[in-house]
Amino acid sequence: MSRIGKHPVKLVDGVSANITDNEIVVKGKLGELKTHIPAGVSVTMENGEIVVKPLHNSKEAKALWGTVRQNIENLMKGVTEGFKKDLELIGVGYRAQVSGQKLKLVLGFSHDIDYDLPQGVTATVTDQTKLTLSGMDKQLVGQVAAEIRSYREPEPYKGKGVKYADETILRKDGKKK
Repeated sequence: MSRIGKHPVKLVDGVSANITDNEIVVKGKLGELKTHIPAGVSVTMENGEIVVKPLHNSKEAKALWGTVRQNIENLMKGVTEGFKKDLELIGVGYRAQVSGQKLKLVLGFSHDIDYDLPQGVTATVTDQTKLTLSGMDKQLVGQVAAEIRSYREPEPYKGKGVKYADETILRKDGKKK
């Protein structure tokens, strides 16, 4: 029995959901998001709540049950509040700059990195070293943050690199005499 899947997802005020055979579309004040419903799971609307149940007792259906329910809840939160990820650039001369849908990163390489932000993700830079990514789609915001972090991951000796704001870096001791 899925501990997450058995709880229904409540429709928030100002949000409408349309369920078809293999897709759910959620509309809210920030826009519209949709997700695919896998074959082993049924999604129904009952009394202003979205209920997710497995269609049969297979291992795959049980595995997808909680995942589909959480994806629907993420759609609800995305169209009402949105998601954001905070990144910090740590290092001498490391900085970021936003112009339109382009993000320019200076991370200590011989060249600057120009990153094209995908549709639906916006970036704001404060202090030249603090970067905030925001958007409706949780997966897309997280993917963009992971790609930016992968350009220069934090190293364990001095902690230089791009890190999440809430991330702690395990530091190592340097050389000892």
